[in-house]
Amino acid sequence: MTEIYISTDVETDGPIPGPHSMLSFGCAAYTADKTLVSTFSANLHTLPGAAADPKTAEWWTTQPKAWAACRTDLQEPETAMRHCVQWIKGLPGKPVFVAYPAGFDFLFMHWYLMRFAGESPFSHSALDIKSFAMAQLKTDYRATTKRNMPARWFDKLPHNHVALDDAIEQGALFCNMLAENRGR
Repeated sequence: MTEIYISTDVETDGPIPGPHSMLSFGCAAYTADKTLVSTFSANLHTLPGAAADPKTAEWWTTQPKAWAACRTDLQEPETAMRHCVQWIKGLPGKPVFVAYPAGFDFLFMHWYLMRFAGESPFSHSALDIKSFAMAQLKTDYRATTKRNMPARWFDKLPHNHVALDDAIEQGALFCNMLAENRGR
């Protein structure tokens, strides 16, 4: 079965799930040739008993449009995560989780999928775009930042902390890197 790359971005009110909540997430499913097959996104109610991290809450005050976008049309996490699993299972390929940084986004998505849907179609693996860039550029990890990546890898897409917009932008970035890596 062909792989399908699911670029995922999450917006949260703190650094870890449980004590803090995932506020929204966006997924953009791409084939290796950069065809955007489908998208899925949801804004979530916060977890009972969870609280916003003060530093994260302070950062959100600098992002009023993104904050407003992630606090509309809220869904219960159970509903959103079950629908997300159904969406992933309906895609034409074996799902591969892709994110920038994967360590943060996967932490939240895996925790929410396991807690509220009882399963993760991604198993225990995630592909980190920054690590992939480090390997391609032959640079140190900390020096591998978007501003140090070649302009040819980037499409003119917004990165505005709206989860779905960022997932689409980062998925296109990954596909451009993949094509170059494979010599296309």
